Parts: sequence; structure tokens; C-alpha cells
Amino acid sequence: MSDYMRPATLEEALALLPGRGAGILAGGTDLFAATERRRLPGPVVDLGAIAELRGVRAVAGGTVIGACTTWDEIARDDALPPALGALRAAAREVGGWQVQTRGTIAGNICNASPAADGVPPLLVLDAEVMLRGPEGARRLPLAAFITGPRRTIRAAEEIVTGIFLPAAALGGRSAFLKLGARAHLVISIAMVAVRLEVAERRIARAAVAVGACSAVARRLPGIEAALCGAALAEAPGRVDLAAVARALDPIDDIRATAAYRAEAAGELIARAVGRIAEEMA
Repeated sequence: MSDYMRPATLEEALALLPGRGAGILAGGTDLFAATERRRLPGPVVDLGAIAELRGVRAVAGGTVIGACTTWDEIARDDALPPALGALRAAAREVGGWQVQTRGTIAGNICNASPAADGVPPLLVLDAEVMLRGPEGARRLPLAAFITGPRRTIRAAEEIVTGIFLPAAALGGRSAFLKLGARAHLVISIAMVAVRLEVAERRIARAAVAVGACSAVARRLPGIEAALCGAALAEAPGRVDLAAVARALDPIDDIRATAAYRAEAAGELIARAVGRIAEEMA
């Protein structure tokens, strides 16, 4: 058996996993970067030829983004609703153009970096991760799928097949902002995604998520509740920086202190809310 396998169907890929300890290759932009050798160790199952794992499609109850859909494909898809504006904005900031044309949405979440650009925009869409394995298919919330830095709940013989976005979370508009030492090709110090649904110039529903500040990106339900009912023009002022800091339990590392991250996250949330308010004015 070759160390490199490139199946044409999902069924073929699933059949190759049991008992081999094979790694899964999607775009490879994280997998290769984490490999110190000249070649990937052990057997590798490359999912790149499986057509059913690509693209965005409507399904009963919502929308599915195929696991191997690239960031460039998401960024260029003008048919996506305004609620996915944050995801499209994040897609344009994942590394450089070369990474965007190879890197995949499932690879980003399976790598489970605390600074994964795709996670906050998916969290505000109530995203669910779709998996297939020997025991069949299952679907679980993204917030439950990522369990810690570089850790997920995916079993070794399972493949992420897509991201399900429920129809109930596809309303309104969203925005994504990140802070780093420079604009591109940088690991974020803080990043936020905000989605707002508005009725009669007031916020009817809010979803707020922050990444790169805690061990795992997270939603901030207290901040969401404070935004609900606010007049659109006044909403940025409803973002309580102290409440953001308490909700995040931010980390200290070489890129920034916990205090700086907390302040930056609160400011980015207020700016994202303000950006959506301007777009809806």
C-alpha cells in the first residue's frame, strides 16, 4: 500500500482509514507547515479529488459548505447572503493568495488553532460540523467540536464532510475584524465576528464571537444580550469593555498581554457593530 492515497469518492476515503493510522490531507497549508521532515510521515489520504466535498449548496433547513471548499472560493462567491459577510472577509485574510487558493474551511477548523480566522465567523452562524465515519454520520456544534488548542472531537477514522449553517442563523448582516502586527500574513492578536439582525432600526438578534484571545474562540452571550433592543445608531456604545474582558479570560503570550487583548477585543466588537450599522443605514 502506498504512503500517499488520493481517493475519488468519500466512500473510498473512508475505507482507507481504518487500521492504518493515516493522516488526512485537504489543502495541506497547515499540515505541511507543521511537518519538520522533507515529506509527510506515515500514510496520507488526500481528499482533494473528492468532488462532493467542494462547493456551497442549499439543503433542507440551511446551507452546507463542503469540507474541501477553499477560502478563495468562499471569498469570490457573490451569491452568499450578507450574513456570511464575516466569513467572506475572513477568507480574504487567511494567509496570502497562495494559501487562500489551497487552504480549506475544514482544514482550518480541524487544525484548531486559537487564532483560526474561520472559527469566529462560523460561530456567529451557529455552524455545525458534519462528520462521517465507520459508525455513520453525525453532526455537532462547532463550539463542541473544538475542545482546545490543536484538539478536536473528531475520531481518527472520521472525515469532516462539511459545515452546516442552519437557516435560522442566515439572517441579517455580519462583519469580521482582526488585529495583528500587520495587515496580512500574520497570526492575530485578536479577531471578532459580529452578526446583527435588525427590525425597525433596532437590533432584534445579535451574535458575537471572539478568537485569538482565549484557548478556544468563543461566543459572548452577555454582550449579545446587551446589544439586543439597542437602536442601531447607538449600538456600538452598548459594548462594555469590562464585560468583554470578563467573558474572555484572555491569554498572555509573546504577541500580546491579556489586558491588551481584552481591550482590543472590546474595541473590535464596537467597530464591527458600527460597520454593520453604517452598511444598514
